[in-house]
Amino acid sequence: MKIQPQIGVAGVTGYAGAELARLLLHHPGLKGAGLHFFGRETATAESARLIDLHPQLANNNGAGDFRVNPLDWDTMQKSGIEVLFLATPHEQSRTWAPEAAKRSIRVIDLSGAWRLNEAANRAIYKFEDEGSAVAVKTQLQAIYGLPELHRDAIADAELVANPGCYATSIILALAPLTEAGLADVDHGIVCDSKSGVSGAGKAPTSKTHFMYAADNLSAYAVFEHRHTGELLEQLHLQPEQLIFTPHLLPIPRGILSTIYVTLNKKSTAQTVEALYRKFYAASPMVRIYETGRLPQIQYSVHTNYCDIGFALAADGKRLILVSCLDNLLKGASGQAVQNMNLMLGFPEQEGLV
Repeated sequence: MKIQPQIGVAGVTGYAGAELARLLLHHPGLKGAGLHFFGRETATAESARLIDLHPQLANNNGAGDFRVNPLDWDTMQKSGIEVLFLATPHEQSRTWAPEAAKRSIRVIDLSGAWRLNEAANRAIYKFEDEGSAVAVKTQLQAIYGLPELHRDAIADAELVANPGCYATSIILALAPLTEAGLADVDHGIVCDSKSGVSGAGKAPTSKTHFMYAADNLSAYAVFEHRHTGELLEQLHLQPEQLIFTPHLLPIPRGILSTIYVTLNKKSTAQTVEALYRKFYAASPMVRIYETGRLPQIQYSVHTNYCDIGFALAADGKRLILVSCLDNLLKGASGQAVQNMNLMLGFPEQEGLV
């Protein structure tokens, strides 16, 4: 008889944590499995019922029986937890991922703590432990958790660094072109992305306040967004070859990225579509739109799909890509579950479609 896995979620109090709980409670491969939910604090905090923190989970496969406990490493190890999701701030993940490694607990980290291999790209986070022996060792173990590009490595990983939401939408849109060498990168690639307010997290700020965000559209973190390093590293680009500008949309969730590319040789729409369909033929969570159709946020929100479409100019060289996803699912929790599926040997799309 196969022993069901024990799964932990630390940081279940946030938006991404709530989505993780919902997905795991309904995951067909985890029926009979042990689910353990933890807050963002250690053993000094009190426990609470999961449905008190997230009433929307009431009557969801026994959610009322679960409590959210303070994180205690000894209790976690005794519970036999195999995979731990960290839906925690970057700084906390920098501490907790190495602690999990000491106990042979595999980690899927939703923060930006371990996504970047290059010190120059990590500098924007200003990690206090940068360069320490523990940080260097942990970074070497981290696998960038984009299944469509790193599926085999994720399956065997001890630490998966779940990608950023903007980064996922842009990397998936551009990877077929850059890997085929068809993008004229020296001409420059422009990525214009717009996200719903939940992408900023649950903690309120002046920029996510209703009076600021409603009936508004604003650019932010121009030339300074933390996801830029992910784009450069995963697409093998230099900073001068890419411009990425994020914008805040007055909607709860969803991302739309419009990406402007010049091809280095004349092409046809049929050739471009065939390239994308071949590249993602084994990727169940990417939907390629037919030539002449473009994705919209309303079609991908509340799903784990990344939708990609394009328009090619009459000159056969100017290409506009449109990529849409739900920032809390394919951009965060859904992608984390997709990575868990690979790590535990489940079908990649299990519990996500």
